[in-house]
Amino acid sequence: MRHPKLQEFLDTLKKLLDEVDDHLEERYGGRYPLHPARPRRGETYNKAASGLFSVGANFSPGFGSSVGRGYVLEFDIATLHEVPDDVEEEIDEAAAEKVRELLPRYFPDRRLDVSRDGRVFKLHGDLTLGSA
Repeated sequence: MRHPKLQEFLDTLKKLLDEVDDHLEERYGGRYPLHPARPRRGETYNKAASGLFSVGANFSPGFGSSVGRGYVLEFDIATLHEVPDDVEEEIDEAAAEKVRELLPRYFPDRRLDVSRDGRVFKLHGDLTLGSA
């Protein structure tokens, strides 16, 4: 069982990431063939489980991190085709920028940001839960 405020935060984060997934699909979805085992966009209930992109986040306590604790953002491309490093970087940057753009709408009462943390992007800032 999760703290109700944590569940509320995670549900809101999922909605934000689904919007980022839509953004990536619209902008880059036709560039590469879909992995043969991957359902086409919209064929599953979870946007992260279909289409060319899987957008998610996993909590990191921040040990050894330059920005501390936060959520490591994952922007995965579901293709067997070789995606050049510069294109992957372009997609990651576009996704991180979209997260930054959406943060004030989804989390208007929190100070959150997205920063590079080594080789990944991390959502960090006010992750407090308050009282139950």
